[in-house]
Amino acid sequence: MKILYSLLMVACFTLLVGCQSKQENTMVLLDEKVKEINVSSSNGVGDMNQNIILSFDDKESIKVFKKAIRTAVKQPMNTFVNETKPDYDVMVEYDGGLPTHAIHVWLGEEGEKSTLMYMVGEETYLTSSKSTDQLRELML
Repeated sequence: MKILYSLLMVACFTLLVGCQSKQENTMVLLDEKVKEINVSSSNGVGDMNQNIILSFDDKESIKVFKKAIRTAVKQPMNTFVNETKPDYDVMVEYDGGLPTHAIHVWLGEEGEKSTLMYMVGEETYLTSSKSTDQLRELML
């Protein structure tokens, strides 16, 4: 099952790379309806923890996550990414059985930026401090 899930993640990442918009400096999501956002404590980079601790299916919460992800700006690889494990794993679930979008999150403190990273990939992205504050309200 883990192998199948990993293959679906790789397929999703490949699809995302092929469908990237003109803004290559921001993260992307599929242009499909998001059904649910699931959050788990992270086990580390490259691994998606399946033990969900929070689940969001309301429009407002999904909107907060989508905005934080889509507006996160690409950064050079942060050295702490190799030194610390992410705080959370976020799984974006789409309608219609499309592959899950897996993202690692290093949640910043209030008023700080957060770091996001696709589970499959090496680039890191920074959110705004406003997005961090909104994510903290939902996740803490």
